Amino acid sequence: MAENQSVDAAAQDASTLNDERARRLADRAALYAAGKNPYPEHSDVTDHAADLLERYAGLANEEEGAETVTVGGRIVAKRGQGKIMFLVLRDPSADIQLFCRVNDVEEASWEVLKELDLGDIVQATGVVVRTKRGELSVAPRTAKLLSKAVRPLPEKFHGLSDKETRYRQRYVDLIVNEDVRETFRKRSAIISTFRRYMEDNGYMEVETPILQTIQGGATAKPFITHFNALNQENYLRIATELHLKRLLVGGYERVFEIGRIFRNEGMDLTHNPEFTTMEAYRAYSDLEGMKELAEGVIKAAAHAVGLEGVIEYQGQQIDLFSNWESRPMTSIVSDVLGREVTLDTPVEELRAACAERGIETKPEWAAGKLVAELYDELGEDTIVNPTFVCDYPVEVSPLAKRNEDDPRLTHRFELVIAGHEYANAFSELNDPVDQAERFAAQMVEKAGGDDEAMEYDEDYVRALEYGMPPAGGIGIGIDRVVMLLTNSTSIRDVLLFPHMKPEKGSKNGAAAAKAAQDAEAVASSPFVAPKKPTLDYGKLAIEPLFADFVDFDTFAKSDFRAVKVKACEPVKKSKKLLNFTLDDGSGADRTILSGIHDYYEPEDLVGKTLIAITNLPPRKMMGIDSCGMIISAVHAENVAEGEEPEERLNVLIVDDSIPAGAKLY
Repeated sequence: MAENQSVDAAAQDASTLNDERARRLADRAALYAAGKNPYPEHSDVTDHAADLLERYAGLANEEEGAETVTVGGRIVAKRGQGKIMFLVLRDPSADIQLFCRVNDVEEASWEVLKELDLGDIVQATGVVVRTKRGELSVAPRTAKLLSKAVRPLPEKFHGLSDKETRYRQRYVDLIVNEDVRETFRKRSAIISTFRRYMEDNGYMEVETPILQTIQGGATAKPFITHFNALNQENYLRIATELHLKRLLVGGYERVFEIGRIFRNEGMDLTHNPEFTTMEAYRAYSDLEGMKELAEGVIKAAAHAVGLEGVIEYQGQQIDLFSNWESRPMTSIVSDVLGREVTLDTPVEELRAACAERGIETKPEWAAGKLVAELYDELGEDTIVNPTFVCDYPVEVSPLAKRNEDDPRLTHRFELVIAGHEYANAFSELNDPVDQAERFAAQMVEKAGGDDEAMEYDEDYVRALEYGMPPAGGIGIGIDRVVMLLTNSTSIRDVLLFPHMKPEKGSKNGAAAAKAAQDAEAVASSPFVAPKKPTLDYGKLAIEPLFADFVDFDTFAKSDFRAVKVKACEPVKKSKKLLNFTLDDGSGADRTILSGIHDYYEPEDLVGKTLIAITNLPPRKMMGIDSCGMIISAVHAENVAEGEEPEERLNVLIVDDSIPAGAKLY
């Protein structure tokens, strides 16, 4: 019943919206018919609300300023009728009231003011006054419509609160939510402070290519695109590192770049496939120099947005402005395991510690890789105050310089705050032979199926052979710093236009362009390949049906429910597992882990309605309690003689009209 009411209310809202939009479109047409342009080319705005509020702060009640001012902005509130109207005008700086009296306003302008809708953009020229009730206002003499809003703003008290709508229609989010506007003002101030800090410390800002032919500088899955002019496949960069270090070879001492990075991976609260970093490299420096840089620039950014002392982030108190601690990775792992762990700890003992905590491992992993896994899964989350986690094993640091005292370790740190990484830094590797060997090791990983492994960059090795001075290098995640300094929950809250799935019914221009491009390639080819069917039924195998019967009462004990996917993200350090947050109709979120990442990307399943068993006992997977099972259909393909069978899987996706919690019988 309640759900039907919700659907009826949504339909009524849509109907009301359409009616209001139709009325405004008619008003727009009437203005044109009367010879009035509701979108004039010229305006004469000279003043901003915030400046007037400051300049006339001492104006007494019912007193009038001497100068004539012209303000412009969006009407966000309107009341009054007859001979007096009060309108609230919002410009980029603040809100200010328009105190409109029929005897003060030119006749044509009064008609403009009377016909204004909420959301219209208007220009008003008049004097500044303070009303009897003490409200500083502009009393217009003339008014001019600058832009007719034909779509109404969200209703004032319910506003724009749905997260997906806010991210998708950020322009409306910015209009109606002051806290969102403030977040992005702070983001701008933070990036500006980063840039000034670097320049004040002698760094030169540079730009490096976004289109790259070698996947390098980080371990991540890249986006691939086609360069038509060269008929060449390219990656969108996953890091700026290798090009920036080429500049150290070329003779520059301090360089940095603030720019977009692209990694074709999952989305969650702290990850977005397109994000902003600052990478910086300094010749004749080292890891200690990068610690000073990270601490200095982040504290400067915090000061720039008005923070001091202990700050709060998502309910945690963080001592941001004291001196930042440095700790070896093995020390943190030792704390969480309750016993001392070093790289000399037997591999069998480390592997057992992983197994006890549901952490997947591979037989070929040595002690360093196992310690890093234990840290990533268990240790990082325990860190609250800013901490430089140091002494990374060489297996997980292919670009860092080895530690002279223990070559199994590298001169590397990650800056961790509130359980999240904010910066990654190295004493940079400048031995070309060592670098070549590490690239070769990465290529072995790639050949073994790791599509995130780096590729062999021959040109970068050649650059190192000319000699690169000892150097420190760092990458800082700008988006995460903004999250921290604005107390934002999700990375999407600090990206103006986060990537979203297409709206239902909308056309994907990129998909259409790719299809047209593919069709053109086929048409121009002398060979036309036949279209391959999705399934070759001659090579398909279905598992035999169970011969044993199950009585109805036993079957009925399995609680199959329709569940709505609220969120889905990859499980860290697992190539197969996806972590689902589900609405099962109970009012509480349900977490289920499912090993289907080989077949589905997380974003493909968000918003879908699936089927799950909800009364299985919790099962710990990768340290996370999985409470149930997502139901899938599984078959095998390529079962002809001499071919290796290949398992195929399809998640059961059902009609979205089925409500969450509906039970299957």
